[in-house]
Amino acid sequence: MGLNAYFAFQVVGVNGSGNISYRTALTAVFFEGLIFVVLALTGLRQWLVRLIPATIKTATGVGIGLFLTEIGLSYSVGIGAITGGGRATPLALGGCPLELIDQQSGMCQSGQMTSPKMWTGVIGGGIVTSFLMAFRVKYAFVIGIAIVSVVSWPRHTSISYFPDTVEGNARFAFFQQVVAWHPIRHVANSLDWAFTAGGSHFALALFTFLYVDIIDATATLYSMARFCGVADRRDGDFPRSTLAYCTDAVFISVGALLGSSPVTVFIESGAGIAEGGRTGLTAIVAGLCFVASIFFAPIFASIPPWATGCTLVLVGCMMMRQITLINWNYFGDVLPSFVVIAFIPFSYSVAYGLIAGLFVYAVLNGLVGLVVLLSGGRFEPREYELKEYWTWKGGGRPPWFVRAINAHRRRRDAVRELETDDGRGSSLRDSRADSAPKEFPVPAT
Repeated sequence: MGLNAYFAFQVVGVNGSGNISYRTALTAVFFEGLIFVVLALTGLRQWLVRLIPATIKTATGVGIGLFLTEIGLSYSVGIGAITGGGRATPLALGGCPLELIDQQSGMCQSGQMTSPKMWTGVIGGGIVTSFLMAFRVKYAFVIGIAIVSVVSWPRHTSISYFPDTVEGNARFAFFQQVVAWHPIRHVANSLDWAFTAGGSHFALALFTFLYVDIIDATATLYSMARFCGVADRRDGDFPRSTLAYCTDAVFISVGALLGSSPVTVFIESGAGIAEGGRTGLTAIVAGLCFVASIFFAPIFASIPPWATGCTLVLVGCMMMRQITLINWNYFGDVLPSFVVIAFIPFSYSVAYGLIAGLFVYAVLNGLVGLVVLLSGGRFEPREYELKEYWTWKGGGRPPWFVRAINAHRRRRDAVRELETDDGRGSSLRDSRADSAPKEFPVPAT
């Protein structure tokens, strides 16, 4: 949600108080998607993924797992087991009812770990789901979420999603509609093509959307591919990556035309992979469910956050398995990997965590490489020979259209070579005639 927050609070601003308007910001998102398409077709985006050291990419998947865990434990979209503690303690133990949270510091004044809603999520969404997963029951996540949601819908209970407050009454009134339809005519096709009025602010927003989305989406795509076991460890690529990157890029622009901030791959995709999704059918089913949610928004919007929090924690737990693949034998790989793992959840951004890790990797290994080069190899760190191999070329195959052009060129050269003189003064047609099987007359019987 990092780009969504940047779009809403920094670019557009609260109630339009930002540097550019909502319509101009959508135009920046639209052009960002077009640039993404070019980067994907030319192979630059795939090259960027291959350029990232393998240990950093592995650490990114681990960091995403911790990020999901942090989200699942938070109050906003989780069970509320942790809360922001201000400057002294950025994270603090939560689990108290919302009315006991200090509005200024965000900390629980008392009653930590006594919230019945949190324990409902832990038991129904955590323990029950884990029990079903232990027996490899399909749809374990869905069953756990459904149990907690149904239990939380009745009113006048301590765990109700519709408490006897103004907000609770509004939620329940919306829930009672069951079916609702909101037209998009007010937000669709809202782009402002006079974006030059935004000047440097428009360019800054476009550039920020571009580089954050490049790093965020590519890291997430690779981590998801590795999580489901389809990533190639040799070159860091995965099957039909060009189509995946192009799809991601095209729908960024399509989303802008529909009035949405950048539409890209989200780390919650790990939940579908954890349920066994591999071929894309899970994504199609999820998309159809989103289509249904357009009409049944009152039902889907009434799923409480403590029903889904433990699901994110369990997915994060499974993504932590990749930590054993990090190269722990050389400190030049260990420290950048640790920085990535730590910064992703604590900065609340996949992109910022990856940027921090790449910075540490470049500085540390650059200085080490400089010392080794100037000393002629006489001064090397311990276990230097155990470092992971890296090259700026990235490795892997070129983009599909480059391979198609090269294949066409090879076929053309082969045909030209065959059509040239075979060294005996005969053309290709003559050589074919000479090599053709001779027909002999059949003797009469």
